Order: sequence, then C-alpha cells, then structure tokens
Amino acid sequence: MNIPARAGIALLGAGMLAVSLTACGSANDADADAAPATTTSAEPVTEAVAETEAPEETEAPEETTTLPTVPGYDVGEFPAVPLFQLPDLSLLDTASADGFTLDLRDDVAPIPGVTVSPAHCDEAGTVSAGNGSAYLYGDGSGTFTGPDGASVNYGDGSGTFTLNGVTVTNYGDGTGVYEDGTVTITNYGDGSGVYSDADIIVNIYGDGSGNYTAGATTIENYGDGAGNFTDGTVTIVNYGDGSGNYSDDEITITNYGDGTGLVNGQAVELDPIARVPELGVFPTLDALQPIESCGTLITFEDGVLFDFDKSDVRADAAETLGVVAEALETYDVTEAVVSGHTDSIGDDDYNQTLSEARAASVVAALEGAGVTAQLTAEGYGESQPVAANEIDGADNPAGRQLNRRVDIFIPTFS
Repeated sequence: MNIPARAGIALLGAGMLAVSLTACGSANDADADAAPATTTSAEPVTEAVAETEAPEETEAPEETTTLPTVPGYDVGEFPAVPLFQLPDLSLLDTASADGFTLDLRDDVAPIPGVTVSPAHCDEAGTVSAGNGSAYLYGDGSGTFTGPDGASVNYGDGSGTFTLNGVTVTNYGDGTGVYEDGTVTITNYGDGSGVYSDADIIVNIYGDGSGNYTAGATTIENYGDGAGNFTDGTVTIVNYGDGSGNYSDDEITITNYGDGTGLVNGQAVELDPIARVPELGVFPTLDALQPIESCGTLITFEDGVLFDFDKSDVRADAAETLGVVAEALETYDVTEAVVSGHTDSIGDDDYNQTLSEARAASVVAALEGAGVTAQLTAEGYGESQPVAANEIDGADNPAGRQLNRRVDIFIPTFS
C-alpha cells in the first residue's frame, strides 16, 4: 500500500502502497523545539605558568556533522516494507465513486506519497477511517487484521454483486472470479488469489507470502519476516532478523540488527528492525464489493510534508501543496476538512496536539497557495487508525506509517 520512502505506496494507498513510517511520540511542543538553556559560571582559576614552560597545546574540537535523514524519520530510521493493499473498487465504479474523485486522482495522485480515493462515511456522515480498504496482512490463518487490531473473517458465503455492469459471482466455497476486460480478480479458495488491472498485479499465495507490482514499484513478502521494496529510486530490505538497509539517491542506511548501524558510512546507534508481518489470505469476492462514496479523500503520508516530530510544513512540500491547491480551485471546491492523524506511540495529549498543529499548518499553506474554499482543521491524534499499529502484540511499523497522515476530505458536491 503508497509506500514510501515516499514510493508509490501512494498506491495503496500507498498508499499502497503503502509507506511503513515510525513513531512521532515526543514530549516536545509540536510547533517548535524548546530553546536551549543557558548557564553561567565563574571563570576558572588557573595557576601561573613558569616562564620557561611552554603552554600545552590543545586539540581543536572535532566538527560535528549533521547526518541526513529520510523525510519524516529520525536519524538512521527508514520506512518499513509496505503492506499490500487492494484498490478500493469504488474507483472502478462510476456509480459508487464520485466522478470528481476520478478526475482529481488524475491530477494529484502522481505525486509520491499522496493518494486520492473515494471517501466512505457512516450513517452520521462522518468519514470512516479504513473503510473500503483491504490491507492484506494477518497471521495466515484465513483472517485479516482490521484497523483496530481485531481479526475479521470475511467468510465464504455465496453471492453476487455488479460492478460497471458486470456481474461477479462468488461460488460459496471460497472461490470466485471477476473479469471485465481490464480488471481480473480470482480467488482460488485455498487462501491464494490474484488481482490485476492495467496498473497493478497482486499475488497472494496463502502461506503468508506474496508479491505486489505497480509500474516500477515492487514489494515482496517472503512470509518469514523478511521482505523488500523498490520503486527504482528507493530500495528497502528487511532480512527478518532485525537487520536491513535503505538506499536512495542521497542516503544509505545499514542496520546490523545488534543496536548498531551506519548512515552514509558513519556509525550510529539503531534499534533492530521489526519483522515484516506475513500476508493474510485473499479475501472472498463479496468482501471486495464497492462501497458507496460520500466524497473524496486526499491522503498525505507525514514524510511528504513534515520532518520527524515536527508540525511546520517543509519548504520542499510547497510544490506538492501547490498542485493540490490548484486542483481544488480548478474544480471549484467550496469546502473541505483537513484532519491530522498519528500512530499510537507517545502519550495521547502529545499525539492530539501534534495532529492538530499539522492540520492547521496544512490549512495555512493551502490558503497561502490561493485556496478560497472554506477549510476546517481537525486533529484526531491516534484515534482513527487505518491499519493496525500492532499485530498479535508485535509492532507493525508499516501500519504505523499509514496511520501517520494528513487527510483532506471533500464532501460530494455538484
């Protein structure tokens, strides 16, 4: 799923593809670093030096080098191998997805780390986080883990649904096929299955392993805690034993899994890398039917806009927000809600404050870029995850990176 480094895990949303990002918990204020404390002390008393004694030479202090970081991460940290995500089928169905969503996706979605998808709401009209998404991860037992960490069994009941005038049949034994000339979905009934369209191919083998391809982006999950990701620029490797590496055009990170590592050849202390969660089984076709849309959701991975633990929009994000601002004006959007979200690391108060500050920063940047729509900023902290922060008690960095995000919700309008 949008992934990231900022690699097309925008696909799945994400990003797919979808990038894993780390914790943003800290006791610092969300908007600014604390000013450094200053102290005063008396001048040290020194004994007179004999005239015949040459003054002792002292070595100049070594210059400290600021190590480069992956956007949105602390020194030496990097995104997890992304989760797999099947596309929201509402995007394939003009009856259930607002045509505006499809148009906006063409204008905005090519930006790495930014995805455009149909928004799905509850009966009260509130956006339902994660609704309509199928992240293919779990424990391999025939269930998927939902956004709240609970296991969901999609069942194998028979039934049909219609998409773009094509009737999809689920045979009731876990098998089924959908094909319309562009999209093919096949469930083999043994936990394995395939999704393919003009842009994406997803293979789930039913034993915890699988692969995902979307253009230059490839994700491989070996089902044993190891996996890798590449998009032609960014490469992420997780060996499943706490070690792994990351590289792009500017930075190379090596994590040895023993508490040590290198950033561009310089030694640093690094925590071991969490294992890649094994994939779940392929969902039954009735679980993949499209859900009616209540608007459009633009999602930004936090690394696209913010530095680690910060709420000021980075200068290099101005172009990205400028593209979004131009699209909102082009389509005469009159109102939108900007919401900030975090993962669950850190205390609740800090996560709430950070999410509010980030949402407010995006609103200010969009208004500064010329957006005339009525924009509302809201912060939800960790309360609306779209993926599990943990699976079976183990940390899930790929899920956390999906949860650290800023969403722009545009209600359906005519």
